[in-house]
Amino acid sequence: MNKRNLALLTIFLTYFLIVFGGYVASSNSGMGCGPEWPMCNGEIIPSLKGATLIEYLHRVIGALLGILSLLLFFHILRSKLGFTARMVSFTMLGLLTFQVLLGAVVVVRDLPSIIITIHLLIAMLFMGCLIWIWSYPYLDGAQQSYQVRHRSHKSIIFHLNILLGLILLTLGFGAYIKHETYGLACGWLGCRQSFFRGTTPEVLQSFHRGLAVVTALYLLVVTYYAFSKSWGKVLRRRMLLCTFTVLMQLVIGVMVIVTKLDLPWAVFHLAIATALFAFVTEARVYAGNLAVKAGPKYPQKVGEHGRRSSF
Repeated sequence: MNKRNLALLTIFLTYFLIVFGGYVASSNSGMGCGPEWPMCNGEIIPSLKGATLIEYLHRVIGALLGILSLLLFFHILRSKLGFTARMVSFTMLGLLTFQVLLGAVVVVRDLPSIIITIHLLIAMLFMGCLIWIWSYPYLDGAQQSYQVRHRSHKSIIFHLNILLGLILLTLGFGAYIKHETYGLACGWLGCRQSFFRGTTPEVLQSFHRGLAVVTALYLLVVTYYAFSKSWGKVLRRRMLLCTFTVLMQLVIGVMVIVTKLDLPWAVFHLAIATALFAFVTEARVYAGNLAVKAGPKYPQKVGEHGRRSSF
């Protein structure tokens, strides 16, 4: 298997592990192995049933992801790739190590909400590194090049960076609220039949919703900007996909509240949020790999392997 396919497989497994982690939490199976790590109820292979089966399966998938990530890291290390690609691969490995340690702390400390939240955010950043590696033009030695003719290349990067920050903030607050059991502090529209917030859970829930709405509106504006400023067909399609995903996420968020945190809806909510982060990250990486067309006011910079690059 070449490095690009290995990176893609690792991305899919990371996505599945994140969503399955949401299922573990929503089904109250997080302590299925007890407050032990790496052992599970005092055994290497415990009695696999109920919450223990769910939590143990989550650990097994995590171990498989670790093996694939190490294989990808060593493949990149042995390749004659540039400094940036190597740094991203080292960052990926560092995030993986930190994630494993946080996973142990989560179990030993009996599921602290703030650690679980950081655990999720690190997983997102880890997936972002994998997406960068998968999208790297020279990963398998192919001399690919990309060009975009518009003059607003820097603004594309700027807006997509802001979107990624907003998505991470929204995900972080959502995870914290979920694990603090604040998810039903408000109804789907207001709190206690009012828009005034009187308690900490209501304030946090309202802030999370506000971030979600701001993210959706900002994404709509950026998508409009992509069409009005002629970003190119490929980027426009990516922004349309992101817009459809964020609108779906808003609808699912309402259903989560209406169904009183019903398990399938709660897991679906995380799945779409994770997909949104992945789509925006891929669009950001793609934009970074674009080579801006040379012009008297927009000189190109020489990147790795002597190719012209803007990232």
